[in-house]
Amino acid sequence: MNIRKYLSGVLVVFLFIQLALTPAAMVKAAAAPPSLSAEGAALIDVESGRILYSKNGTKKMRIASLTKTMTAIVAIEMGKLDAQVTVPPQAVGVEGSSIYLKNGEKLTLEELLYGLMLRSGNDAAVTIATHIGGSVPGFTYLMNEKAAMIGMEHTNFTNPHGLDDSNQHYSTPEDMAKLSAYALHNPVFRQIVSTKVKDISWEGEQWDRRLLNKNKMLHLYNGADGVKTGYTKLAKRCLASSATRDGRQLATITLNASDDWNDSAKLMDWGFANYPLQELVKKGQEVKPDTPVTLEAGTHLVTTNAFQYPLQTAEAEGIHKRVVMGESTVTSQMNGQLAGFLQLYLKEKMIGQVPLLVSVDAPTFAAPQGPRSMWQQFWVIVSGGLWSA
Repeated sequence: MNIRKYLSGVLVVFLFIQLALTPAAMVKAAAAPPSLSAEGAALIDVESGRILYSKNGTKKMRIASLTKTMTAIVAIEMGKLDAQVTVPPQAVGVEGSSIYLKNGEKLTLEELLYGLMLRSGNDAAVTIATHIGGSVPGFTYLMNEKAAMIGMEHTNFTNPHGLDDSNQHYSTPEDMAKLSAYALHNPVFRQIVSTKVKDISWEGEQWDRRLLNKNKMLHLYNGADGVKTGYTKLAKRCLASSATRDGRQLATITLNASDDWNDSAKLMDWGFANYPLQELVKKGQEVKPDTPVTLEAGTHLVTTNAFQYPLQTAEAEGIHKRVVMGESTVTSQMNGQLAGFLQLYLKEKMIGQVPLLVSVDAPTFAAPQGPRSMWQQFWVIVSGGLWSA
């Protein structure tokens, strides 16, 4: 047999075996992110808050009507949805998108929020700001306070609508992704931004306002459920999108994107395919402390809940765990009490922690010996041994 042919055959077989043993997820994990038209973009896993993709992620940029995401969440958290709100004169005739509010007209805060998020009404934004903050400057103060709380470190708001009235009104793709993820945890916000059509009152008219959501992603992308469109002459096309598949939600931000619908769809597809949720901790899982801790016989440390995190397959090797205890001794008297935390790290970054409770083994009783029946044994116990003869 020709030795060269033999070695070639061995090499082919070896490569075939290697490919067969390579998990499909690992092949997918190596996929490069898509090419985008956007000047700035970000993709975030909503539940964990992990940024999965970033393009010019910390660049300060104009955000147009994506501003209204912050307007909405501040109003939802601070206001009452059924509150009657009177349209102030300064809200009437605000330039740009409008739901054609009239001076002195009354609507509920909830109706205004639908007008804000579905039709991008700038008049609704000013009305909401005046109602919640007392004035537009008062409301923008609340917006910036909320931004700081969320961790939007490179963001500043000067108005509630996003019109190009100031160079000091800006954010970044990553900051806006954080905002989307934060807002999408609110059920009222989720309901509003996932609505395709909504009728609200129109005082003085014989018909209601019918609001058709401007967000075409709700029709174009499977599982799409938010969030907000935006455009000004200086900001260009901006889009905040979200989609849920198999109970897992991703959100995207694209700023100054000529092909924003496709950009968002491609980012979503890439995120769902390349960052599967990995279950790193199971609920009720027993954990052995890695620090000097004395566990009384029959006591255990168990997790209160499961923990999942979006990871590429190759990243799993970088996961490590650390047990942090509040007590150096765990006794049966602590049954059901919080004893510490299981912290999870991806390389050097902590990505989450799970509470650890004390669990105590159930007491066991020896089976009766000899001819005495179970009932006889029971009566011996409850009678204190009086019937033991």
